[in-house]
Amino acid sequence: MQYGICNLGIVPMRFEPSDKSELVSQVLYGEIFKVLERRKKWSRIRIAYDKYEGWIDNKQYFEISEEQYKSLNSTSPLLSTDLLEYVTDLNENIYTIPIGSSLNGLNILNHKFEGNKKNEISNKSNIIKTAFLYLNAPYLWGGKTPFGIDCSGFTQMVYRLNGYNLKRDASQQANQGDALSFIEESEPGDLAFFDNAEGNIVHVGIIMEDNYIIHAHGKVRIDRLDHSGIYNVDTNSHTHKLRVIKKII
Repeated sequence: MQYGICNLGIVPMRFEPSDKSELVSQVLYGEIFKVLERRKKWSRIRIAYDKYEGWIDNKQYFEISEEQYKSLNSTSPLLSTDLLEYVTDLNENIYTIPIGSSLNGLNILNHKFEGNKKNEISNKSNIIKTAFLYLNAPYLWGGKTPFGIDCSGFTQMVYRLNGYNLKRDASQQANQGDALSFIEESEPGDLAFFDNAEGNIVHVGIIMEDNYIIHAHGKVRIDRLDHSGIYNVDTNSHTHKLRVIKKII
């Protein structure tokens, strides 16, 4: 088994080993992973944090040993908390990194970081404050950063920055936590999930006070939430059908 660490700010993870293939997620700076299959130009990896799998370019990661992987994987994540920061290498070259980048592997990569960081678990009341950092970020299928993010990438990153683990996809996140019977039982920071006509979970957002929800739909935006689902305040119409509310924390 081979192992790797992302040594660049944002690396695309694709469904198939091709630059033309669908973006399914992104690997952020410092994230570690197992290399499940290595080809001439591409590697199929499994991210340690959420066990998500996909293909990345061989030129866009740094190989590490099994011992280094196990050591990093057993350490509490130290994450960058500014929307945009940078690390420098031994030659003072700059690598731009987004919020939520992992800093545990700085010594392995011989990089230096002087920005803001955290590794503690935050109070649930901080969830909405963190979510506001992504407000107006454009929607991007597979995205995980303020420069482009999808609905489940948004909830995953907001929770991760506060010390809580969520799976990558909305359908996976819907299997976590405890279900609530009514919106009235929810509190800010809980997750609301929405399904399509076939009954599949396809969307997720973070519940706010006074029946509002913040979610990624076109951009990270704030809309109304009622027993039917999400009511878009711009189009005056429902856009997503409510399936279940989950209390994760």
